[in-house]
Amino acid sequence: MKAQVFRGVNQLSYEEVPKPELGDDEVLVQVRVVGLCQSDIKKILYPLYEPPRIFGHETAGTIAAVGKDVKGWQVGQRVVVLHHIPCMHCDYCLNDNFSMCDVYKNITTSAGFTPSGGGFADYVKVPGHIVRHGGLMEIPDEITFEQASFVEPTNCCLKAVKKAQVQPGQTVLVTGAGPIGLMFVMLVKYFGGRAIATDLLPSRIAKAKEVGAEAAFDARDPELAQKIQALTNGMGVDTTLLAVPSDKAFFQALDCTRKGGKILFFAEFPDEVEIPINPNVLYRREIDLMGSYSSSYRLQNLAADIVFNKRIDVDALVSDRYPLKDLAAAVERAVKPTEETYKILIYPELG
Repeated sequence: MKAQVFRGVNQLSYEEVPKPELGDDEVLVQVRVVGLCQSDIKKILYPLYEPPRIFGHETAGTIAAVGKDVKGWQVGQRVVVLHHIPCMHCDYCLNDNFSMCDVYKNITTSAGFTPSGGGFADYVKVPGHIVRHGGLMEIPDEITFEQASFVEPTNCCLKAVKKAQVQPGQTVLVTGAGPIGLMFVMLVKYFGGRAIATDLLPSRIAKAKEVGAEAAFDARDPELAQKIQALTNGMGVDTTLLAVPSDKAFFQALDCTRKGGKILFFAEFPDEVEIPINPNVLYRREIDLMGSYSSSYRLQNLAADIVFNKRIDVDALVSDRYPLKDLAAAVERAVKPTEETYKILIYPELG
């Protein structure tokens, strides 16, 4: 089979690799579409992992083979593959901190080499513990593979919205209107909140309004805080979701978030970035700072319900489609987006 093999920093090799061999409790999925995630891009562009590896995890496809001990799954079923499943019995899991679980973090879906997701290949192997514990989800007939590939990123965004306790009637500032920021806008609206978005690109500012933001502004606007105050009866927003790794965006969030409000870090910052802050700002204004990393096992079914019942318009997020052989070009497009670049999807079947 064909796969894009990570051979070193910014070195992808489109090559022939052996089709994964199945154990008795495993499932082989033919990849139909896989989303290009920011975490994939970081793994490809920075020295974070030893090669060789095959990345890709926002995967939807068709079951191509099942091990003899597999129950409840048959060849031909259309499925979403979820690459993270926690152990459910460690202290982290017992406190619903599933993404901190060692079993969760140890990715085991694989297309070869060290298991690393495996979606950037013709086929991906799903290990037994993921098969048995909800890591395969059947795709309804009326849902496309493209739409289904959004279940995992929807879960990640949903976890952040839930952690920030966004309530009906609240106003939420979303910094960054890329595919993640736009999904935040949709989810905030779905849960009854009012979204305000910021970005640097005029097209993304317009797109945010198109998908449901009540207002959207240029992040460089010197009157941003005043404009947001005007939209919130002088209070400021209830919550800010930081969807870009920018210290400037954080300080804007401090200016725009009301007393007693919340600021949630969703985007991962470079490790060398440090943000100086006077702790009295948090103390006197009672601002809650929090982070949200990856997805939540507890929210898998809700994320699937939101996508499969089209409660948000994931089709509006797709801008680019690339064959698997052109993954390097897709990464380049994501790093240097055009005015119209949002979510990029990859297709093994296109060659």
